[in-house]
Amino acid sequence: MTSLQNQVTYSVLIEKAKKLRQDTFTAFIEHGEAHLGGSFSIIEILLALYEEVLLKDDKFILSKAHASFPFCLLLREKGFNPALTTHLERDPANGIHCTTGSLGHGLPMATGMALARKLQQQPGNIVVLMSDGECQEGTTWESLLIGAAHKLDNLRVIIDYNKIQALAPISEVLPLDDLAAKFRAFNWECVEVDDGHSYEQLIPALRHKPQTGKPLAIIAHTVKGKGIKSFENDPAWHARKIKGEEMETGKKELGMI
Repeated sequence: MTSLQNQVTYSVLIEKAKKLRQDTFTAFIEHGEAHLGGSFSIIEILLALYEEVLLKDDKFILSKAHASFPFCLLLREKGFNPALTTHLERDPANGIHCTTGSLGHGLPMATGMALARKLQQQPGNIVVLMSDGECQEGTTWESLLIGAAHKLDNLRVIIDYNKIQALAPISEVLPLDDLAAKFRAFNWECVEVDDGHSYEQLIPALRHKPQTGKPLAIIAHTVKGKGIKSFENDPAWHARKIKGEEMETGKKELGMI
C-alpha cells in the first residue's frame, strides 16, 4: 500500500471506531450493564484485526470476555448473530470459538488449538486477546511455557495493557513491571505498541511474522475507557452501570448529541 492508501484506510477505521464506541455505549444503556473501561480500550484492536489482519483460516478468541459487547456488535456487522452478553458462550457459527469470561482461560485454550493445528499441519493462526490482569494468572505462564516448548509460531497473544484491573491500577495490586522482558524470558517473540489506539502502529504489529518456532506476544499500551475523557483511567469504570448525568456526559464526548 502507498502512504496515501494507508492514510485513507486509517481514516475509515477511525470513523468505524467512533461508531462502534457509540453503538457499544447505547447497548450498555439498553442492557443496563457496562464493562465500559475494558471494552473501550480494545475497540481499535478489534477493528484492526477484523478489518485488516485476520485471514480466512485464522481464529480469534476474546479471553477478556467481560469486554464482549463491542466484539459481538462488530461480529453482527460482519453478518454473524452472536448473543449480546457479557461472558461469551461457544458459538462457532457466529464467530465465538471459545466459552470465555473466567479470566486466564482464553490463552490455555488458544494454546491447545494452536498445538492441534501444528500436529495436524493445518493452516492459520490462533489469535487471543487478553487483559493485563490475566497476566497475573498462573495458567498464563504455564501456557507460555507450553507455547515455547512446542514452537507454536501459529499462536498470537495480544495484551490489552491499560494498566488498570477491576478495582485498582495493576501497579497497586500485583505489578507486572517489564512485561515484554517476561515474555522474552519465556522464549516468545514480543512486539510493543506504544499507542494501542493508533492504527499506524497497531496494524504492522498485528501483521508481524515471528521467527520460525516462536510464538508472538503483542503488548498494546491502551487507555481504559478510551473515548470518554471523563471516564478514562478510572478503575470505577471497569464494571459500572451508566446512569443519570453520566449518560449525557458519555453521549456528548462520543459525539452522539
